[in-house]
Amino acid sequence: MRCPQCQAQDSKVIESREVSTGESVRRRRQCLACQHRFTTYERIERPQLVVIKRDGTRQLFNRQKLMIGIQRACEKTTVTQLQIEELVAEVEGKLYALAESEVASSIIGQYVIDGLIELSDVAYVRFASVYRKFTDLESFERELEKLRRRFSKEAGIKEDKQRES
Repeated sequence: MRCPQCQAQDSKVIESREVSTGESVRRRRQCLACQHRFTTYERIERPQLVVIKRDGTRQLFNRQKLMIGIQRACEKTTVTQLQIEELVAEVEGKLYALAESEVASSIIGQYVIDGLIELSDVAYVRFASVYRKFTDLESFERELEKLRRRFSKEAGIKEDKQRES
């Protein structure tokens, strides 16, 4: 592994730790030439996955692009970077579990929406507004109403459980 500071090839691993999802290993390294410390991540290399976009074009699946999209939706919310990384790993795992070489972008979007609704209603609405391409206020309001019904249903279930206790 090349040192990002001096470009030397020799480094030693100081610490290895499994990332919370179990899908990758985080390694702290130290350059033997300049003593600079840096972090690397090791992940299983999987076959290339092709994403079929709405317009029919195809492009290689880009984990980083998915991460950035979710990060944008989660800006100024209580969602942590760790939760975002776990969601990306979960979505990626589901995609590879499909055992298909090509997957529609709509499937990826739905997996993200399913995960975001559990993390943050604000992030969910932000992502849904882009993913579902709201064209008018009515379509946006319909999505908000779905969210309200879901939360009122969950609140009712919690109240029922509290009464039973």
